[in-house]
Formats: sequence, C-alpha cells, structure tokens
Amino acid sequence: MLIRRQRAAVAVALSFAAVLALAACESGPDGTAPRAEGTAGNTVVAPGKPGEPARRISPEEAARLLPDESPNSADFRYVQMMIAHHRQALTMTALAPGRAGSTQVRKVAERIAAAQQPEIGAMEGWLKNNGGPREQSGHDHHSMPGMATEAQLKQLADAKGRTFDELFLKLMITHHEGAVTMAAEALGEGNNGLVEEMANDVIAQQTSEINRMRSL
Repeated sequence: MLIRRQRAAVAVALSFAAVLALAACESGPDGTAPRAEGTAGNTVVAPGKPGEPARRISPEEAARLLPDESPNSADFRYVQMMIAHHRQALTMTALAPGRAGSTQVRKVAERIAAAQQPEIGAMEGWLKNNGGPREQSGHDHHSMPGMATEAQLKQLADAKGRTFDELFLKLMITHHEGAVTMAAEALGEGNNGLVEEMANDVIAQQTSEINRMRSL
C-alpha cells in the first residue's frame, strides 16, 4: 500500500505542477501576453526519485509520466461485490430499531447505516461513470468474506433483546472483517485511484467499528 501511496503523491505533484505550467503558458506576468516557447514557464518541475534532484520537463512529458489508473477487472469486481456486501449490512441494521435491547447496539447500527448508504451511492456512481457493471465469473455474492447466510439472517430477524444484540454484534463483526479483507485485496490487485481511496476508507472505518463493537 505504501508504494501506491507514493505513486499517488507523485501523480498529484505532477498534476499540480502541470496546471501551474499550463497557466503560465497561457498568460504572461501581466496576465495578457503568452510567454515564448522554450522559456521556463513552459516546463514542469518533476520530483525526482529518492536521492535524485528534481528536473524540468514539458507539460506533455509530465502528462505521459502520470500513472495509468484505468480500472481493471479487480476494480470492477471489488466495487460490484462491495455494493452487495454493504446492502446486506443495511438489511441487518434495519432490524435493530425494533429488536435491539441495547441503546448502544442501536446507535452502532445507525452509524453503520449512515456510513454505508452513501458509500453504496458512491460505488454505483463509479460504476456508471466507468461503463456500468461487468459480468464477473467465478464469484458468487454468497461466497464473499463475512456474508451472513440466509439462515443467520432469519435467526437475527427472529431474535429480540439481548439475544438480538449478541447475534447482531457477532454477525456484524464477521461482516466487517470480510469487508476489510476484500478492501485489502482490492488495494493489492486493483489499478484505479478512486477505488483505492474507497478501499482505504472501508479499511479505516470498519476496523474502527470492529473495535467499537468488540468493546460492547
């Protein structure tokens, strides 16, 4: 993950530098006349590798140096499966208001629902912007890490009070652990920067929620 963060930092630096360089190309110091070709204003300062100095390159070369973040099959697989994963979490949290015996469990369910509903929207938006869902072979949603079985969901729906609280926490901790596993796989196999950001958010947020639920 450290390598991907370094790649992202370089990409941001190059993008910002390119914007500055292109702005300088379009106007002179007084904001009216363009600068002449070949001047320093038409170059981008590209950060060097560790131990190496920065160097000046053209905006065109800077654009070529930016990493290709085209979504690959792992990105699509992660987003599509995580949407289904999140939807099951919402199914489970929807049971809490009328069945949970603990106020703390109800609040945990509310926080999970409040976080995951917008995440579903963000992932669906990502899919739409990248051509829509893709057929996935060899992956069954029911085999995703942490997913509760139909029998477990029925047991949860039939439970109330302390019995519900204990089963909800057990199933949701397992569910979150599965999401963290999926997100870690996406970081190792995916290629798209936005998917990487979403996966990092899932790891950070759901790890925190796992610790909170274990303390109840």
